[in-house]
Amino acid sequence: MPDPIHVLVVDDDPDVRELLNDYLSEHGYSVAQAVDGKTARQQLEKQVPNVVLLDIGLPGEDGLSIARYLREHYDIGIIIVSGAGETVDRIIGLEIGADDYVSKPFDPRELRARLKNVARRYQRPVATETTSPTVKQEQNSKVKFGPCTLNLLSYQLLDRDGAEIPITNMEFDLLKVLAERPNRPLTRDQLLNLTQNRDWDPYDRSIDIRITRLRKKIEPDPEKPQVIKTVRGIGYMFVNNAR
Repeated sequence: MPDPIHVLVVDDDPDVRELLNDYLSEHGYSVAQAVDGKTARQQLEKQVPNVVLLDIGLPGEDGLSIARYLREHYDIGIIIVSGAGETVDRIIGLEIGADDYVSKPFDPRELRARLKNVARRYQRPVATETTSPTVKQEQNSKVKFGPCTLNLLSYQLLDRDGAEIPITNMEFDLLKVLAERPNRPLTRDQLLNLTQNRDWDPYDRSIDIRITRLRKKIEPDPEKPQVIKTVRGIGYMFVNNAR
C-alpha cells in the first residue's frame, strides 16, 4: 500500500489549520502544521512534504519568501492559500514557481481536488520489474548530449564519467520531454501540458525556473546554452549535437 500524501499546512490562523488538518486527515492524507517560516523549516527537517499549503500573510517571514525558498530547495508542490482579491500576490506567487493559488474562504472539497492534482504532477512512475529490458530497449532509452547521458529507464542523468548528476523529478520530466523532441521548438504551454498536464498561465515561471536549473547541470556555459536553447517568442528547443 503506497504511503499517504504528506501535506504541510503553513498558516497562522489556528481555525484554518484545524479545518485542513481534520478534513485532509479524514481523507487519508498525512498532515503537519506550521504557524510561520521558522516552524515550517522545522517541519521540513522532520519530513519533506509532497505538497505545501501556504498562506501569504504570515508573521515574520511572509509566505512569498517561503515559497521562493521552497522552490529553490525542494521538488514539491506549492499551493498558495490566501485572502481573496490579492491579485498581485497571486501573480508573484506564480512567478516564483507556486503550482496553484486558492483564495480564502475556500471550499475544502475544491482545495482537496487541487491538492490531489498538484500531488499527481510530482509523482514519479514506478518502473515495473516483471520483464527485463532488451538490449535494444536499453540502447533506445539512453539519450546522449554534450558530456551527459539521460537514462530514461533508470531515471538518471549521468556525466561523461558515468557519475550521477542530482536531478529532481520535475527536472527529469522536463528534460525527457525536450530530449524526445530534438530540434523542435516547444512553447511553455506545450511543456506544461506534456510534463504536468496543465495549461500555462502568463505569470507562471515554473518552466523558466527549471530550465535555468537544468542549464546549470548540463551546459558547459549556462550563460551561453548549447543544449537547451531559447527560441524567442516561442519557448525552448533541445539541440542534440552528440556524435
